[in-house]
Amino acid sequence: MLPILFLLAAAAGAQAQPEAELLLVNARIYTTARSQPVTALAVRGGRVLAAGDEALRHAGPGTRRLDLGGAAVFPSFIDSHAHMRGLGALLESRDLRHVRTVAEIAAFVRERAAATPKGEWILARNWDQTNWGGAFPAAKDLDAAAPDHPVFLSRVDGHAAWVNSRALELAGIHEKTPDPPGGRIVRDAAGKPTGILIDRAMQLVRNRIPPPSFAQIKRQLELAAAECARLGLAGVHDAGVSAEDLRAYRELIAEGKLPIRVYAMIGGDGPLWREYLNRGPEIGEWLTVRAIKLYADGALGSRGAAMWQPYSDDRNNTGLLITPREEIERIARQAVQRGFQVCTHAIGDRANRVVLDAYAAVLGGPNDRRFRIEHAQVVSLPDFRLFRDFSVIPAIQATHATSDMRWAEARLGPDRIAGAYAWRRFLQLGIPVPNGSDFPVEEPNPMLGFYASITRQDAAGNPPGGWMPEQKMTREEALESWTVSAAYAAFEEKLRGTLEPGKYADFVVLDRDIMTAPPAEILKTRVRMHFVGGRLVHEAK
Repeated sequence: MLPILFLLAAAAGAQAQPEAELLLVNARIYTTARSQPVTALAVRGGRVLAAGDEALRHAGPGTRRLDLGGAAVFPSFIDSHAHMRGLGALLESRDLRHVRTVAEIAAFVRERAAATPKGEWILARNWDQTNWGGAFPAAKDLDAAAPDHPVFLSRVDGHAAWVNSRALELAGIHEKTPDPPGGRIVRDAAGKPTGILIDRAMQLVRNRIPPPSFAQIKRQLELAAAECARLGLAGVHDAGVSAEDLRAYRELIAEGKLPIRVYAMIGGDGPLWREYLNRGPEIGEWLTVRAIKLYADGALGSRGAAMWQPYSDDRNNTGLLITPREEIERIARQAVQRGFQVCTHAIGDRANRVVLDAYAAVLGGPNDRRFRIEHAQVVSLPDFRLFRDFSVIPAIQATHATSDMRWAEARLGPDRIAGAYAWRRFLQLGIPVPNGSDFPVEEPNPMLGFYASITRQDAAGNPPGGWMPEQKMTREEALESWTVSAAYAAFEEKLRGTLEPGKYADFVVLDRDIMTAPPAEILKTRVRMHFVGGRLVHEAK
């Protein structure tokens, strides 16, 4: 009798196995960056149920079986520093990133002016003066193209604006206008504004631009989210949101139109920050708000990054410190008291040390607050250990290195360049390094960032061997930087970043295996299918 009872119990146990809703088979599935790929994955209730041979045991009559024909599957990518509304606006406009002459941009402005009612603003972004030799353009270059329209064109890094004379007039900017704190009005030899505004000087004109409508904000966020889903991004850390952005996200979630997960940073000290200090963090499956974004300095490309010594190619300029240490420390203390993370933009070596000192005064030593320095681009060599000593996360963007390598050493000189874009220095100290793009400053495709991480080369394979090749990541490190390290930087490593049982079933099917393909092939990689929470959010035609 006992053997029969045992068999009945075993059969009951087998029947108790939960049935998978979706079963991937015949695939090469990287459940983590460092584990051997498995061939099967079971999904139920939007989460990973099992992986490998165990996944096959969850097949049942109601299981949808998906044979991937040997395709490579990865945890969905997470962009740890991006600007969603900026991407949406760019998708509605023209990207000036690769325009090679001032004349071509002027021609674009002329076309827009012809199709725009007189007096309305003409806006675009991503011009880059290094495309035409490095000289800043001027208002006069746009005046003939749009004499009856104010023009505001933001630089590729978002830290400088190129405006025409009409925009200067509307903002009341003239020879006697003082530089605002944390900003600079570029002037000619006679002291007259040229039409280039750096960092907080941009706000003098931006304040005159009519704000976008809520419908426009919502449309841009929806566009950006769809583009992220198409590219294999299931998560984005939106670095600086407004109350209207959050309202739009909530509406999109309610309408089932947000296919990705958003970790939102409140855009600076103000009413929204004070509201959240009162209510505490907001933790959700699709939208989380538990961080504040601050700015310590400007950008390297526009020479607004705060340096200890003058720029090597501009000996009278040490950049701009936008937020003083005392202010960063004050906000950091508020954040610690209420359970929020602080994420501070710092590019230059002086700015990075100012932020590290402000954080250290609050954190006191090793901790799990996960304060971040966004970009951490130029760090004095003795300061790397401070990231480890105070558990500060450097949120880097690999493509910044390969975009900036054309001119970075001319800005910094041979000594400072040793601590610039130095990802391996962090990794050797055991510091997690989340990756991102800073889109729309860079393109949102994570394959570009993965490629830059392991090669430190441009798309043509230059320079041979890579720029500062000793700072390359391995493929495993690069994949971690775009998955589990990015999740860790948002306190989400127990929910996402790997394809382990219980975690979100966020995974991407690629048309080639980026862990084994030749580097040049990585740039050609396309997303075949993308699932977020077990739901198909993109399939290539």
